[in-house]
Amino acid sequence: MMIVDAPSPNFGPRQEGKKIKYLILHYTGTETSFEALRLLQGGRAGHDVSAHYLVDENGLVTRLVDEAMRAWHAGKSSWEGEEDINSCSIGIEIQNPGHEFGYVNFPEAQMQAVAELCRGIIARQRILPYHVLAHSDIAPERKQDPGELFPWAALAEQGIGLWPESTEMDADDADAEDIKHILTKYGYDRRLDEKTLLTAFQRHFEPEVFGTPERIGVASPNTVQLLQALLRQKQALRPRLS
Repeated sequence: MMIVDAPSPNFGPRQEGKKIKYLILHYTGTETSFEALRLLQGGRAGHDVSAHYLVDENGLVTRLVDEAMRAWHAGKSSWEGEEDINSCSIGIEIQNPGHEFGYVNFPEAQMQAVAELCRGIIARQRILPYHVLAHSDIAPERKQDPGELFPWAALAEQGIGLWPESTEMDADDADAEDIKHILTKYGYDRRLDEKTLLTAFQRHFEPEVFGTPERIGVASPNTVQLLQALLRQKQALRPRLS
């Protein structure tokens, strides 16, 4: 993996007391990586943005902001009650035209670079699997990226992020709790409506529903089973307080 430096002026110090614990993956939503780089380095008037890294279609990685600093990639967002996600996260922008400009699959060379980059960040920053998140997870009312075509399951097989592994126990418990309650226990913003949260969850963990529009934002028994499995896996991985 090749990393080149192209510093962005759009950064600042992390809020005092905030430690890095999240890794947030985005797509750029631009037609070219050159356009993405221009935005991340300069932005538009009143819309200055940045990320720590940009990965183009060919796998070239550009470092824009030092990991020690606070990049401006999350915007208005929330996870596990934390609202200053920028102060406690690393952000990676992945070149893809996105839903607005003709959403496409992510090339293999690009995903190989993303995986290598993520593994390094996870090791350096000690990021837990359930803290590798989509932009759409932390801002589901505003964002769709990196979207339902993003290969989350393949990344999880490489130790990047969490992927639900259902058991008979999850099936038995599938109706045990209110759907929104389970979603917010996992980390989603409790202030948002259930359909919005479910759509974000499905975009990450049940992408096949996007082939059948009437299933989007609707909890099937499979959806609930996946949710229960994720929550169980998160609880099992959560560090124990001494």
